[in-house]
Amino acid sequence: MSPGSRSWWWFWSCLLSLSVPSRTLELQELFKFGEEAGDQQLQPGSDSTAELPLNGSVFFFSQTFDKVYINTNGFVAFADPPAEDEYLGKMPSSFNMIAALLGDLDSSDGKGRVYFREDSSPDVLSRSAEHIKRAFPRDDGVEPTSALVVTWENMVAQGTLGRGDELDAKRNTFQLVVASMESSSCAILLYPIGGLQFLYTSVGGEAKLLEAGFNEGLVKSWWSWSASQGTYFRTTTDEETSIRDLTEKTTSGQAGVWVYEIGSSPFFASITPGMASSLRDEENTTEPPVTLLPRQPDEQTTMDFSTHEPQAGPEEEEEFPTPAPAENQPSYPDAVTATPGEAKPGVEEPYYEEEYPESEIVTPTYTNPERAQPRYPDPSEPRYPIVVVDEDENLDVNVFRYNLETCAHNSHKCSAFADCRDYSDGYCCHCRPGFYGNGKDCVADGKPQRMSGEVNGRVFVGNSTFPVELGNNDLHSYVVANDGRAYVAISNIPKSLGPSLQPLSSLGGVIGWAFALEQPGYQNGFSVTGGVFSRQAEVIFQPGNERLSIKQRFEGIDEHDHLVVRTDLEGRLPAILQGSSVQINPYKEIYQYDRNFITSSSNRDYTVTSPDGAVQTRSYQWRQTVTFQSCPHDEATRPAPSTQQLSVDQIFVMFDADNNLVRYAMSNRIGSVHSSVPEQNPCFTGRHGCDINAACRPGEGLQFTCECTNGFTGDGRYCHDIDECRETPQVCGSNAVCSNQPGTFRCECARGFVFASDGKTCIEEDRPVDHCQRGTHDCDGPERALCSYTGGSAYACSCLPGFVGNGRGCQREKTQCERHRESAQTATATSGSGFFSFLRPRPAVGQYVPQCNEHGAYEPTQCHTSIGQCWCVDANGQEIPNTRTGPGSTPLCIDQAVTPPPVGPTPRPDVHPVAPGTHLLFAQSGKIEHVPLDGYNMKMEEAKPLLHIPDRVVIAVAYDCVEKMVYWTDITGPAISRAGISGGDISPVITTDLQSPEGIAIDHVARLLFWTDSMRDTVEVSKLDGSQRRVLFDTDLINPRPIVTNPAYGRLYWADWNRDGPKIEMSNMDGTDRIVLVKDDLGLPNGLTFDLDNQQLCWADAGTRKVECMDPHRRLRRKIVEGIQYPFSLVSFGRNLYYTDWRREAVVAVDRQSEKETEEFLPQKRSRLYGITTTPTQCPQAYNYCANNGGCSHLCLPRLGGFTCRCPDTASAGAPCEERNL
Repeated sequence: MSPGSRSWWWFWSCLLSLSVPSRTLELQELFKFGEEAGDQQLQPGSDSTAELPLNGSVFFFSQTFDKVYINTNGFVAFADPPAEDEYLGKMPSSFNMIAALLGDLDSSDGKGRVYFREDSSPDVLSRSAEHIKRAFPRDDGVEPTSALVVTWENMVAQGTLGRGDELDAKRNTFQLVVASMESSSCAILLYPIGGLQFLYTSVGGEAKLLEAGFNEGLVKSWWSWSASQGTYFRTTTDEETSIRDLTEKTTSGQAGVWVYEIGSSPFFASITPGMASSLRDEENTTEPPVTLLPRQPDEQTTMDFSTHEPQAGPEEEEEFPTPAPAENQPSYPDAVTATPGEAKPGVEEPYYEEEYPESEIVTPTYTNPERAQPRYPDPSEPRYPIVVVDEDENLDVNVFRYNLETCAHNSHKCSAFADCRDYSDGYCCHCRPGFYGNGKDCVADGKPQRMSGEVNGRVFVGNSTFPVELGNNDLHSYVVANDGRAYVAISNIPKSLGPSLQPLSSLGGVIGWAFALEQPGYQNGFSVTGGVFSRQAEVIFQPGNERLSIKQRFEGIDEHDHLVVRTDLEGRLPAILQGSSVQINPYKEIYQYDRNFITSSSNRDYTVTSPDGAVQTRSYQWRQTVTFQSCPHDEATRPAPSTQQLSVDQIFVMFDADNNLVRYAMSNRIGSVHSSVPEQNPCFTGRHGCDINAACRPGEGLQFTCECTNGFTGDGRYCHDIDECRETPQVCGSNAVCSNQPGTFRCECARGFVFASDGKTCIEEDRPVDHCQRGTHDCDGPERALCSYTGGSAYACSCLPGFVGNGRGCQREKTQCERHRESAQTATATSGSGFFSFLRPRPAVGQYVPQCNEHGAYEPTQCHTSIGQCWCVDANGQEIPNTRTGPGSTPLCIDQAVTPPPVGPTPRPDVHPVAPGTHLLFAQSGKIEHVPLDGYNMKMEEAKPLLHIPDRVVIAVAYDCVEKMVYWTDITGPAISRAGISGGDISPVITTDLQSPEGIAIDHVARLLFWTDSMRDTVEVSKLDGSQRRVLFDTDLINPRPIVTNPAYGRLYWADWNRDGPKIEMSNMDGTDRIVLVKDDLGLPNGLTFDLDNQQLCWADAGTRKVECMDPHRRLRRKIVEGIQYPFSLVSFGRNLYYTDWRREAVVAVDRQSEKETEEFLPQKRSRLYGITTTPTQCPQAYNYCANNGGCSHLCLPRLGGFTCRCPDTASAGAPCEERNL
């Protein structure tokens, strides 16, 4: 279940439904547990913890983890938890955890037990998938790859053992299963009937109710380095009934079974409960021609709102279809009356508070509120002078106009959620109770709103004489209507313009005014204008007097349920440096209202902080005109108050240079211009805790109720979608199919039928139809095929380049590996004859058939099952010599195939400069990343790519501390290249006579480059620029890989992972005195490093799974760590060793003194890691005789106690070469 497989509306609308009883969970229906299931058992006690490394990964919120910590107290953590007195009774905690049933529990009497395991058996995975599919019936591709199973059996409350009051006879049994898919994880919580026999435990001498939920712990916000408490999504409340309900209610169709999506990659929005409150049959739906009733999204789009806290990453856009007509809705559910536990007048809270407030904030009681009444405000407001603003007489206002016609012929022009009323001189549309707008456009109270459109124009920046052109740049905005928070993102902004756009928060903030949180008796923009209006604004910046004109046309709500806007910019902006941050102070703006005309003006201050820390305060004057068309016939309905004040605070702006996005976020309230005590009712402050698909209804004082918006049902705190198609089967009429949507439904005409003018009735189609344009053709998907309209109702299908087929079914053209595989299968099939010759080709016993990956490339490891042998191959499928293994052994081979390019723009292949200090550099296929070191600790949160080379497979890396250059080998060129870490382009060093360069080393004193080639079976040397190349060794080598230098002694060390005779060798740098240093107790010595300070040679062995070190002078060898997985490369820094691991896909730190692993870094993108090195701030102190080339004419090669002058293998024109020993 990937994040792309679930529309973003899951996040907002698939909320907990608890009202329908279903079959309870019996104890024997838990997943198998105990010793017979292969479980480990937690040490008995009252606060025991066990670490469990995972073979797979668990996605939790926006992070990925490969180990967990199981605790007695009913939870699983993703970091080693502190003592229980630091979190029991003090939730939320600072660390991330899944609280299956948190309390002070005890298992020390031997009756209580905690079992745990990681399981990938088909039985467990299929059962997990079944639970998830029931909870999320619309999800496709639910294929778990691993499951974590934790069972707390017969747990007793701490302190009750042996007291004699028989409380220790009450036992709790429950289970947690975390099922992980390719890019997401789900938690399955199982509470069997009779399994919860006590509800409280004693914490600090007080009885504390058990609780369950998902805690994110401390997180860093995306605009600050400081950490703040992340989301705590509670699945229980402070009421006993919520604990009892765990065995009686559900989110997955079976009482006692609760399913939640708890994390995903690369985008994560929020913990998402399952939406099945009872078991029901799956329905098969089809996709005939579509017309929307009313406006509905018919395709998925994506939108990035990383400002939404507490998550720090980009997010996918959600779908919010318009609710169905009121006559098709069931009666309103009972709402919740809530009393805040504490109200502090005048205290503003940040807008990024938790989306799911803790239940203890409110004390719910239940009542039946009255239905919402139409919005016809009648406030007593003094009039203020209208601000004089220049008008554009030629302003193109695209509005509807009323005429003298009646509702009998024009009611269809009203919103589906409006009533048409006749007046003496015409008709007007009025939104029904529960909706607001101008009658032409009506939206449900409390419903989140979206805006999308395009930005065009020409903008000059600073004193530039050349404008920055904007052409159809996407603008997306989103508003949480029941608390007035607005988020805006404008994409594809050039870096030359992006920083300077930061002060213009109102460029998209108009949607904040349109859907601002209304104070009593006041109306936001949409209530007055609906969705069709024009806006013209002028901005004058001080002190430079730069001017910018903004014109925006709002064109109503489209079929995707978006408010559509077209924006044009013209003028000049003051320049803001790249990397600067902008802070906009809260401001108030007075709006003056006339019948079809609104004006406003304000002065706004903002602060610019430059990258060097300089702070400058600036300001600009803002004035705008909004023109719209109201209904002139209804004099009984009063217009909006003549003067209203928009208050905007909690403003956040930034330019995301990595993604070329300008982002804005702000909170908006519309109310009186008078200074008075602010409204404290939570409905008017936005701090009410109602569901995002609910409207807040104020009561007396601080009382309020939460009422699910039209199309949803629930208690207001949690709302879930109403299935209109199920409850009203004939709602779409004949020849149509009803398709339920979140908050509404969609009617789809059967093939051969189209909608009549009423938008509801399906009539037989009798005119030519362009099926390509309508999407009703049967061509293959648009990523594989093209539909071409040929006139009438005819069309033709054809496959796109790179695909073959008849257009209705297109397949990717076969690759070399796939053709090889097919020919191997076909060759064996043709050896048969007669009846069986038409069967699908199958290889005969003993026939080798190559294996291809999902992209059609050769798998790097090929095996022949019949003979029990495996070997490595190159990108062309050719066997790499000396890699073949016998039965029971499989080599891990380097993937020679180039990673397919990513979808969308790719990064430039140049260096992103790194900050001063020591860093770890490591290779990961097509890029080199760096992780800063703080002492010996990896600053993982600051890890960034150093260099992107998307069409290369980088293997080895080395660093020249003198010129501060990074060198690397890649096996796809093949080539050896270099680049400066302070920035700049890539320079080739060696590009010829290479086959598989897998090791590289530098002598920073003699300015020499050494490398190994595992296909040519050589050890070679050259100058650092690649000149004067010479082969040192080309005999008695099978698979040479790592190589390191000891400049102070003129020594060279390399390892050969020949499976028949692995060894580590040593020689002088001039090729003399070659000896085998280590040959016993070696397996696959992949990694090699030399510690110059301590004169220690260390290696990492993927065969023996050890890290060892040796003093090469005295031949003293010692083991550092063992039991590691599959190390590839190794580097030394101070007392630490750092190695990359293929299986863990991580960088691992090892303390040589304590002989223990100390930390692990997992890159954001998980794949095999290759070479690793460090970038020390200073070069190690060393000297050898070749520091100034030793007077040699060409190569100066150090050796112990002297040096040798050598000639390159290929003579070049110029000075003659002289070889001599000194």
